[in-house]
Amino acid sequence: MQVPPMFVLLSSVRINTNNDNNNNNFSGSTLRLLENGNLLLLTQNGTVLWQSFDYPTDTWLPGMNLTRSRSLISWRTKTDPSPGFYSLRLRPPDYGEFELVFNNTESFWSTGNWTGQSFLNVPEMTIPYIYRFDFEDPFSPSASFGFSERALENGLEPPTLFRVEPFGQVRQYTWSKQSRSWNMFWSKPEKIGQVRGLCGRFGVCSSDESDIAISVSSFCDCVKGYEPVDVEGWRNGEYYGGCKREDGEICNVSDGFDDLGFVVEFDMFNASSLRTKTRKVCERECLNSCNCVGLSYNEKSGICRNFYGSLFDFQNSSSSSDGVLYVRVPKEKEGSLMKNRFNGKVLVAIVIGSAFALGVLVVSLLVLIKMRLKKKGNEEDVSVPILNLQVFSYKELQLATRGFSDKVGHGGFGTVFLGELSDSSLVAVKRLERPGGGEKEFRAEVSTIGNIQHVNLVTLRGFCSENSHRLLVYEYMQNGALSAYLRKEGPSLNWDVRFRVAIGTAKGIAYLHEECRCCIIHCDIKPENILLDNDFTAKVSDFGLAKLIGRDFSRVLATMRGTWGYVAPEWISGVAITTKADVYSYGMTLLELISGRRNVLAPPSAGGGENNGCETEDKWFFPPWAAQQIIEGSVAAVLDKRLGNVYNIEEARRVALVAVWCIQDDETVRPTMSMVVKMLEGLVEVNVPPPPKLLQALVTGESFCGVKADDSETGVSTGGSLSVTNLEVSIADSESYIGDILDVNVNVR
Repeated sequence: MQVPPMFVLLSSVRINTNNDNNNNNFSGSTLRLLENGNLLLLTQNGTVLWQSFDYPTDTWLPGMNLTRSRSLISWRTKTDPSPGFYSLRLRPPDYGEFELVFNNTESFWSTGNWTGQSFLNVPEMTIPYIYRFDFEDPFSPSASFGFSERALENGLEPPTLFRVEPFGQVRQYTWSKQSRSWNMFWSKPEKIGQVRGLCGRFGVCSSDESDIAISVSSFCDCVKGYEPVDVEGWRNGEYYGGCKREDGEICNVSDGFDDLGFVVEFDMFNASSLRTKTRKVCERECLNSCNCVGLSYNEKSGICRNFYGSLFDFQNSSSSSDGVLYVRVPKEKEGSLMKNRFNGKVLVAIVIGSAFALGVLVVSLLVLIKMRLKKKGNEEDVSVPILNLQVFSYKELQLATRGFSDKVGHGGFGTVFLGELSDSSLVAVKRLERPGGGEKEFRAEVSTIGNIQHVNLVTLRGFCSENSHRLLVYEYMQNGALSAYLRKEGPSLNWDVRFRVAIGTAKGIAYLHEECRCCIIHCDIKPENILLDNDFTAKVSDFGLAKLIGRDFSRVLATMRGTWGYVAPEWISGVAITTKADVYSYGMTLLELISGRRNVLAPPSAGGGENNGCETEDKWFFPPWAAQQIIEGSVAAVLDKRLGNVYNIEEARRVALVAVWCIQDDETVRPTMSMVVKMLEGLVEVNVPPPPKLLQALVTGESFCGVKADDSETGVSTGGSLSVTNLEVSIADSESYIGDILDVNVNVR
């Protein structure tokens, strides 16, 4: 558009075309907004006078380069665009990695150094579905890093951006045409509680730390006995001012301590340590000093640490080795009204009479409260049935797990500990990290999980919902997770077990998709969530903790809990998520199961000369190479070498082909999980699938190390168009499964 005479641009170049002596120099200038979001001020001959990409704010768009002098700075709040407290910048003095910085001084997360293809701490970059990264002159003051969108063969180029949020995370968003909104796909740090300075003095990160789509209005709480310094700012999501004591921070030896549970200490100033036999000794030491604001105590070691000044940046921990944090808080007012100066017989009479009256009142109140609680409990039991689930107290589970000392696993939803109940049965106790929702919502979710019973799903035995504690008690799987058998130095599974695991896992997922009252999309199928009992029967875990949706698959899920390396392409493209996303993840897991290795390993160039388990450089990202070998008929090349020649050739071929069908680009071409079960059991004949074009496209980019394109007659090609290929599968009862690869229509009849 033509710049009007009154146009004024105030910046470091300070251009003013109105009443300016140099007005003629800008006569006829134009202001142009490019497709990539760059705003240009151009002269008549096209010279760029100014462009917005040179002055980044909080948003990073494709085509924009960040340099030593160009960094992203967050907004102050969601509604206040003034500069905030968080920035993403190239870390000085080497400029070979990015870091997130609080208040321009304190770094709390970094990408790790550039390896030539990715950053060490961002393994997601090894699977660049839609990005091409370009790092010019890394490890020098002239370093410049940018990214562009990768053109895929299916033509999908969803608008995308990165943004440093007011609450300290850097997030990637993609645009969804269906919902007409930006969907958050990726964030670092993954947990809100890991952000530096978010909640200020005596503020506690109270969010569900595994929920990457959390509302900005619910990040922080003040500890008990404290209140926000800036109440209005707190309401607007500006927590940095922190909290203050409600009683004006009066030093009082009768103060108490609030148990915040196991915490990671980020920044606790002026700490003193001592070894004591009991926490009471530690508390007395703290109460004797007006500057002592809290303490941590580890029952195992007996180590007590007293903290002085202020407490910043503490978050929930999953490890008992961190110790329990006790914050000094005002003791509840009790007995203060009984203080008086009366004495003698008058005082005795008053005390006795008051005690009697108070006793009658207390008994009456207890009876009334008990009746109301019973009524409320009956109403809640009717609305939220718990079936045969056992309700545990927090103390019971503390004893069963020996103080949560034996950690056996950790995931996005929480930490798992081994426990032994009073009946001597072993259980796995999952302690949820800062779960969202209230008591009623939690019991409703537990009720849903408790209703789900299948031989290939982990059974929920009970739960605990006491104060802020949320724990789930599962049956214990003696042989652990499938992931433990995917390391060369670890134990191995024979072929019969692997085949049973493949079928059992498929049956468990199929039950979630098609046989439950509410269709459940797991969203996180991976070896860590496939557990093996004493007979090596596969059982899918964590299914009830994913989002529950109805059978209307047009709804777009707002969050994604999947793991890179297993997520389907539609997560990134912004289209609706269906059960076929689980099918894709299952296919990736099948490749790992039959090969006895992980799909993504550190490339040789990033491992200091070691190949980290990769025989050749082109196999460090396994799926494209494996898919090519399977399609060409070289299934044996993909199988785990530890199997030797002891495996069923037909079963191995069937599993391998099913895996490639499951990881097809277009979800409509992938089979359903019930169809997968039939394929694996030999009820249908499985033909050779087409190559997953997206995987092939990934490995042809300049910034990606992987399998090279093959122009042979096998059809494994990354360029041009594929010929029309039909898959026809016949079943004994004449059922057919027909998929047209170009028209992407699947019919089951």
